[in-house]
Amino acid sequence: MKGKALDLVLVNPGARRQIYQALGGTLSAIETPVWTALLATFARRRGFSVEIVDAHAEDLTPQQAAKRIADAAPRLVAVVAYGHQPSASTQVMPAAGAVCTAVKQTAPDLKVLLVGGHVAALPERTLREEAADFVCGGEGPYTVVDLLEALESAHPDFTKVRGLWYRDGRESSTDNSLPPSGEDAAVRGTPPAPLVRDLDHEMPGMAWDLLPMDVYRAHNWHCFGDLKRRPYASLYTTLGCPYHCSFCCIQAPFKSGEQALGYKEAVNSYRFWNPRTTVDQIGRLVGEYGVRNIKFADEMFVLNARHVHGICDLLIERGYDLNIWAYARIDTVRDDETIHKLRRAGFTWLCFGIEAGSERVRADANKRFDEDEIYRTVARVRAAGINVLGNYIFGLPEDDLDTMQETLNLALDLNCEFANFYSAMAYPGSPLYNTALQNGWPLPEAWSGYSQHARDTLPLPTKHVSGLEVLRFRDHAFQIYFSSPRYLEMVERKFGRPTVEHIREMASFTLERPYTASGPA
Repeated sequence: MKGKALDLVLVNPGARRQIYQALGGTLSAIETPVWTALLATFARRRGFSVEIVDAHAEDLTPQQAAKRIADAAPRLVAVVAYGHQPSASTQVMPAAGAVCTAVKQTAPDLKVLLVGGHVAALPERTLREEAADFVCGGEGPYTVVDLLEALESAHPDFTKVRGLWYRDGRESSTDNSLPPSGEDAAVRGTPPAPLVRDLDHEMPGMAWDLLPMDVYRAHNWHCFGDLKRRPYASLYTTLGCPYHCSFCCIQAPFKSGEQALGYKEAVNSYRFWNPRTTVDQIGRLVGEYGVRNIKFADEMFVLNARHVHGICDLLIERGYDLNIWAYARIDTVRDDETIHKLRRAGFTWLCFGIEAGSERVRADANKRFDEDEIYRTVARVRAAGINVLGNYIFGLPEDDLDTMQETLNLALDLNCEFANFYSAMAYPGSPLYNTALQNGWPLPEAWSGYSQHARDTLPLPTKHVSGLEVLRFRDHAFQIYFSSPRYLEMVERKFGRPTVEHIREMASFTLERPYTASGPA
């Protein structure tokens, strides 16, 4: 190890009830913090000692998390605001900020770094708003280890830490009060850190031994048919996505690193772990932790045939009894061989971003596939014995009440085994966020308002309807879908009566919403 004292505490901030309201108690998944555990591996492989505080999984208050961090007395605290999917990074920010504040109040001398997708999208603003000493402008690994090395010195030179944002003069200050904020603070940024390119050697897997593995819980639908939701794990097999959907912020933490490596602005990075590295991780999860339920958290797993087939072949060879789900696109599942191989490897669910029923609305969001292709792909996947989760978005820029009804009608007609209904959000780091700023569209007043299920959720308005109308329609669509007799009959036939009762219980939860408090939009 680099030194006898603890070098690094990585924190996964948590606020399940703030983000999901009543759904956070028993219904929402409790995800393994993928980026937190990847950062731990990266730092460990450079000789630094690391601990993880998963406040989200353990349901810790910011003060409880801060007490545990202060007792560990690390050289650096890194609060990791990555969510279980890209958009979730922004909704994590209130909890991340609260942890930073609590740490500074509990142990003012500790140095705090904020890292994450939202943070990388808005680094200067984040530094001005939050009680952190430093902010990371990229994906994190090189910035974290550069900063740890800098902090080993009595007079650290932060200009040599790649991808860092900090307040000029803070490094030599003896004032341990909360960091200054606002326009009076001199904020500096260093040249970007490159992306991690050799994933298999520099970041070959997650630090599972540092996580409370008995706490994580799969999504309820992932275990339809009365499968146990624990133990559970999620992991990446790739990083990034080559597509450019207007509402997506997946590339936000990677853009500065792409710049450092000479990528053209219009080109997205897309990196792979070797299939054997991935399957070795799964072998460890199965052998050491008894995990069967697994999520491939890649933004787009079913894309590169060589990569997908390599993982499937190894899983089939090892004969694990797994319940895996992953993301795919309607236009990337092209051949039946891949579909059947996925099923034999243990993939029981594929999640498709169908998004909208109107081809015009889909095309405007850079989802250019036609309705016939949606029906054909869903039918082929289900015929192979794989369940389908359809993702739908209400309130894309071209949406009106008629096109949103088209989306709901499509969802009801497809009758997938589960559906997620989202409202369009201008997540920081997405093209839609920049469009919203340019047009002066109303955005949530707090980062918590970017959650799909929070009390202060506020979607974007479209060219035709208000954000509150969009949210009202989304909540209406949820109730219509999950009370549909045709849907419930299909669920009972496939998964049994107890799953139907579970769905009815799920649909009985009422979310407090801004339209219920303020009346009609």
